[in-house]
Amino acid sequence: MLASLHVKNLALIDEEEIIFSKGLNILSGETGAGKSIILGALHLSLGDKSSKDFLRDSESEAFVEAVYLINDEATKEALRDLGVEPYDDEVIMSRRITESRSVGKINGEQVPAAKMKEVGDLLLDIYGQKEHQSLLNTKRHMELLDEFAKDEIGDLKTQVAESYKAYKNLMAEYEEAKQSDVSKEREIVLLDHEINEIESANLKVGEDEELEEEYKRLSNYSRIMEYFGRAHEAMAGDGGVSDAISSAISDIRYIEGIDERASEFLAMLNDADSIISDFNRELSSYMSDASFDAGRYNEVELRLNEINRLKDKYGATIELVLEELQKRQDKKAKFESFDEYLAELKAKVDKATAELTTLCDKLSDIRKKKASELSTKMKEAMSDLNFLNSEFDVDIRRLDHFTADGVDEGEFVICTNPGEPLRPLKDIASGGEMSRIMLAIKTVLASKGGIDTLIFDEIDAGISGRTAQAVSEKLSTVANAHQVICITHLPQIAAMADTHFLIEKNVENGHTISGIKKLYDDENVEELARMLGGSVITEAVMNNAKEMIELAQKYKKES
Repeated sequence: MLASLHVKNLALIDEEEIIFSKGLNILSGETGAGKSIILGALHLSLGDKSSKDFLRDSESEAFVEAVYLINDEATKEALRDLGVEPYDDEVIMSRRITESRSVGKINGEQVPAAKMKEVGDLLLDIYGQKEHQSLLNTKRHMELLDEFAKDEIGDLKTQVAESYKAYKNLMAEYEEAKQSDVSKEREIVLLDHEINEIESANLKVGEDEELEEEYKRLSNYSRIMEYFGRAHEAMAGDGGVSDAISSAISDIRYIEGIDERASEFLAMLNDADSIISDFNRELSSYMSDASFDAGRYNEVELRLNEINRLKDKYGATIELVLEELQKRQDKKAKFESFDEYLAELKAKVDKATAELTTLCDKLSDIRKKKASELSTKMKEAMSDLNFLNSEFDVDIRRLDHFTADGVDEGEFVICTNPGEPLRPLKDIASGGEMSRIMLAIKTVLASKGGIDTLIFDEIDAGISGRTAQAVSEKLSTVANAHQVICITHLPQIAAMADTHFLIEKNVENGHTISGIKKLYDDENVEELARMLGGSVITEAVMNNAKEMIELAQKYKKES
């Protein structure tokens, strides 16, 4: 359940903390008092897009922190699958927002917004006006049916999606193969040419690198010999390094018996003289043996040109060219036994089709069975919400093709007036009816377990009187098994509160600030009276408010 929500420097809120309770939590207040800010803060804690416009004071950061208590082992396991470990049965989701960026954290660890949304989907379900409008999209109807049937469906939808992907890949290969069958003779001629072109080159891995080194030496032969000659002259020529070292050796040897360090220096000079002699001898030999071979130069150049031409055509390296050769050899072999290949591929397609059909049929059977169960439960829930003598069904139709979601499409159909035929929900339901129908769906889905906290906003849109009373009773029933947080303008719903919060807007130091406080006893009555009577609160209105609360308490005890 959502234990608390801490909000700081967000829109009209300076800093507030709400401690929620189990059961039905009601948030009420005048229009514009800031009720929507609370819902917005929750959305931010779940990773929704932030904006610097949310900042009350642009010089300070905004902060939102939601603390959840997790007692359900299945939820804990699902959280662990996402890499989140509840600490002391708590999950803390926070968001810091500045003018330039926002940072989201789960249990103190920074995470991307997408991760916050995944975790949030396990912890609470926010129902607002947009959601009941989503019922106009018939695709959403099948999603809701599958959610109702999730225990029976298990991982079947994942299996269908994976099987469909394999089927699509095989079908694409098979269709391409049938097209290739028409032009396979022409393809074989082209493949023969390309295979012979690569094979005749007798490529060897690393050959191009060796040739490039050799080509570089041959291209610069004259320059190389010039600089080697200059180096040899500097070392071995008259007045060169060799002569200098010989002279130094003679000088040091003359004083060898006078200074004991002379022997050390003499040894060093002898070593240097030996190294330089070796260098002069090796360099002289290399220069004597070296010669420019014009024929070899042309041979290397032609070979490199051939290799580079093949690399330009088939791949950036010899390894890639040889890989392309193998692909063409395999393709040619396939074409040469094309009839067998086509028959083999057709058999794979048939097998994939049969497997996908079996999975889709199994999924369809579950959907049809659960659709009947959902219809029954929906009629009961709708009756509780003052849809008297209404009918509800799920019209499931089989598609003539496979999809990643199976072979079914469907939509909710209802009848709210006896004697009339069932018609698509989007064609006959008003805004207020849509709101109640979505509440019915949510209560039916809530009975399946899963998400512990349900948040309702705009649930009272377009309703009043007996219908409003029916909605309040349904919310109270749901709150017996789930934590429910509801933002409302209706006194009938507010009277059912297990915990009631008032959101007020005040002016302090010339600035408008929204405040939140928990109501107790007489405060509950006064707020309900305000919701009933508006600006003029008479004794009769106060008595009416007291009576509504007493009746609500009686209903909760008896239900």
